[in-house]
Amino acid sequence: MAQPRKPQTSRQPNGASSIYLGKDGRWHGRVTVGVKDDGTPDRRHVSRKTRAEVTKVVRDLEKQRDSTGVRKAGQTWTVKTWLTHWVESIAAPNVGENTIDGYRVAVYHHLIPGLGAHRLEKLEPEHLERFYQKMQANGSAAGTAHQAHRTVNTALNEAVRRRHLSINPASIAKAPKVEEEEVEPYSVEEVQRLLIEAGKHRNTARWVIALALGLRQGEVLGLRWEDVDFEAGVLLVRRNRLRPRYKHGCGDKCGRKPGYCPQKINTRRETKDTKTRAGKRTIGIPEQLLTLLRRHKEAQARERALARDLWVEKGYVFTSPTGEPLNPNTDHHRWKGLLKAAGVREGRLHDARHTAATVLLILGVPEAVVDRIMGWEPGKSARMRRRYQHLTGQVLQQTAAKVGALIWGTTPSERPSATGGPVPGPSPAPADPTVYVARLGERCIPFLHREHADTVASQWGADHPNNSAEVEEWDRKKWEDKGPGGARAIRDEEPDRRTVHHAHAVFLPGGARLNIGRDAQWSVVAWEFETDLYTDLPVRWHTTRRPGQEVEAQVCGTDRDAVAAAFEEARAQAVDRARNPERYGDVDSC
Repeated sequence: MAQPRKPQTSRQPNGASSIYLGKDGRWHGRVTVGVKDDGTPDRRHVSRKTRAEVTKVVRDLEKQRDSTGVRKAGQTWTVKTWLTHWVESIAAPNVGENTIDGYRVAVYHHLIPGLGAHRLEKLEPEHLERFYQKMQANGSAAGTAHQAHRTVNTALNEAVRRRHLSINPASIAKAPKVEEEEVEPYSVEEVQRLLIEAGKHRNTARWVIALALGLRQGEVLGLRWEDVDFEAGVLLVRRNRLRPRYKHGCGDKCGRKPGYCPQKINTRRETKDTKTRAGKRTIGIPEQLLTLLRRHKEAQARERALARDLWVEKGYVFTSPTGEPLNPNTDHHRWKGLLKAAGVREGRLHDARHTAATVLLILGVPEAVVDRIMGWEPGKSARMRRRYQHLTGQVLQQTAAKVGALIWGTTPSERPSATGGPVPGPSPAPADPTVYVARLGERCIPFLHREHADTVASQWGADHPNNSAEVEEWDRKKWEDKGPGGARAIRDEEPDRRTVHHAHAVFLPGGARLNIGRDAQWSVVAWEFETDLYTDLPVRWHTTRRPGQEVEAQVCGTDRDAVAAAFEEARAQAVDRARNPERYGDVDSC
């Protein structure tokens, strides 16, 4: 028996779109695009003059609903209000301190002034591309524009996830092109000049660790003595020093920036753990650096005794004269001063890390060990090695020599270079196993040839009549085992000797000159191994703040007139530095 047919009705199924002619004479459409926060259907309404127009809008809404999703109803966001909400309420609680600092700079200094007035849903890829071009036209580096692009892309991705946007225009816009510049690592000679200069200042070991082990700035400044195992000869890297962030402690009455407020309060913790598991690592310390760290610890104990009640014991390896951890901003300015004083070309502090990585490449250290020393994650290590390890002339020449040995049967030391000379390669052991050691007072200078040792002992003895100078013959193995510097210290030529002119003055806080009981200017005959007196530059000078807060001006050089002229400049800076310590980074900066 046939079932009776149900009467036809005009009712649409639940959730279906509807189109109808309203009493106002316009055509209306309603499309269900989801569910509201309270659980009721989110049904959007559109209105047009004709049925064809409203039908097209309804179909477009349905397609958008079924593909990318329809923008969430509610607050009408502008780029400014969304970026402010994102950076302070979404990003800040969930990312690290350094990351949020970068986000805030991009948001408040670049994105909001350049794009903030746009309605969020009206922002187009072309708006972003013109904004990046304008940034660079106004002097911003390509890297700065690229950082702004990454920041807005991250913020708009979050807006898409929360359905305030249906599509992220930053993911379509062409990002600013950044060409990564090839970093030129410092040469061995430049590193040696830096270390000689560093030996004249506080915290010498801080720069040795950067250049020899390649630690990042935050990793060095975050070291505590508990991380240094003198017995095992290893260093444990496990935390980073953070840049301090200050707020007023005076109720914003001093009229200064928070970092210069006399009652400033640091609102940020001093350190945090390394960002990745690979960053937490153990590194072997060369014996020479261990010796330097022991001396540094003794010097810190003397500073602790001098500071007395002012000393704040926090256990850091590198501190201010009162025990506080070093400010990264102050550390940066001291690096720049070190480069200038050593006569070494300008470079970033991070270039020291490139230098250390390249040295590991030259030494042929296995890749797994390099990754461990540098703190690179396994999945990213190959890319990081390409970025940090630079193919120097020495590496290329040694590689070419190996190719020659394989194809033509020549050894690396036999194959002539393009200029006609030998290519640097493994040096053969000398036929004479004797090392001629010039004992000059407490110094021991080794030579391959007796005549060089005799000449240096004779001349040095004449320069220092109250000290002994003689030549001893050592077995080569004895020197390599017990001599300072090992085989690398043995000289094949006479060291340089020249007259070096010096000038020195000390100023009290406020600018008054301190009588230190010695001549302001003097000259001395110095050898290159007498690193506290020697320089081969016409003139170099620097000023430093001593533990007692006095400011010291030091000048030296081979040109007497240039030293005298530079002394006037050094004294002027020292007086200014004594009166205005904050200008030179001698106090914590914001």
